[in-house]
Amino acid sequence: MQFDLKITDPKSKARAGVITTDHGTIETPIFMPVGTVATVKGVHQSELKDEINPDIILGNTYHLYLRPQTSILEQAGGLHKFMNWDRNILTDSGGYQVYSLSGRRKINEEGVKFKSHIDGSTHFFTPENVMDTQRTIGADIIMAFDECTPYPCDYNYAKQSMHMTHRWLDRCIKHFNNTPPKYGYNQTLFPIVQGSTYKDLRKQSAEYIANSGAEGNAIGGLSVGEPAEEMYAMTEVVTEILPEDKPRYLMGVGTPINILENIALGVDMFDCVMPTRNARNGMLFTAHGSINIKNKKWENDFSPIDEMGITWVDTMYSKAYLRHLFASGEMLGKQIASIHNLGFYLWLVREARKHIIAGDFATWKDKMVKQMDKRL
Repeated sequence: MQFDLKITDPKSKARAGVITTDHGTIETPIFMPVGTVATVKGVHQSELKDEINPDIILGNTYHLYLRPQTSILEQAGGLHKFMNWDRNILTDSGGYQVYSLSGRRKINEEGVKFKSHIDGSTHFFTPENVMDTQRTIGADIIMAFDECTPYPCDYNYAKQSMHMTHRWLDRCIKHFNNTPPKYGYNQTLFPIVQGSTYKDLRKQSAEYIANSGAEGNAIGGLSVGEPAEEMYAMTEVVTEILPEDKPRYLMGVGTPINILENIALGVDMFDCVMPTRNARNGMLFTAHGSINIKNKKWENDFSPIDEMGITWVDTMYSKAYLRHLFASGEMLGKQIASIHNLGFYLWLVREARKHIIAGDFATWKDKMVKQMDKRL
């Protein structure tokens, strides 16, 4: 993998760059649609590719390991072929799912024993077998195995967990370096900074991760319930330390405003289920604020879903029609809303890139944050 940093905004730390892998280029800053179980929920691959047009999407190691299982993916020739996606894929390590299974898992130095949410069967993740699993899934960028601590988190627990994540990283790197990719293209390992919301721990972790010499780095353990200001504070501590010549990935973030504020702090890559999850509940994101399309106020509003026309659904359908679909329980409503929200997220990071290159990102960002912080 190669990262070329093209330009940094003169009034913030926002960056525009290009990541190059064997599956193509990724212009940063980038938002990665989440394809948890080999699909971006509710969106056909042709719509994803032709309308939303992301350079990279995300898959979930925990879920793909359980279903369809790695043996199926290996027989298919990897996730790219299984889901008919010829662009980049990033997989998380399963650490976040382990965190979310608090009542179903036990963590020790060797790894994590957990019970499947599907059938209750018992499984064990270690840094080594998670590397093997992600090799078999076949993602272009794979994540080190880590523990994502909850919020709030006791300082001593956060410290112990961080050091264990660092020891797990050493094991991940060793095993990754001793195993070849399976499908004829290169894969890249990103380590993950942890440390909860403690500045000294975040600094220690960022220094440890920076010294690992990886081709890119991730920031984990945020967007787990902490106030946005704490998220931004921790991100700023970390981006001051992580190498400038490597891409920085903030995991699981977030709202459109979160994304712009973190771009301003020097983050390059984002993912979040929010655009599709909110879409399925009737919440639309726009440049002028959010819309609850289920509200009666849209019942006879025949204006386009979004007059900006970011995707084909925005001008083809009216707010009244989309509201009708939700009121009627029609699946098409969730699909249209999902395409719109994903299209908006990709538009947002691409506009951010344009303004970084133009040198007026900070001014544009402040204007957009005010506009988007409204309910229409």
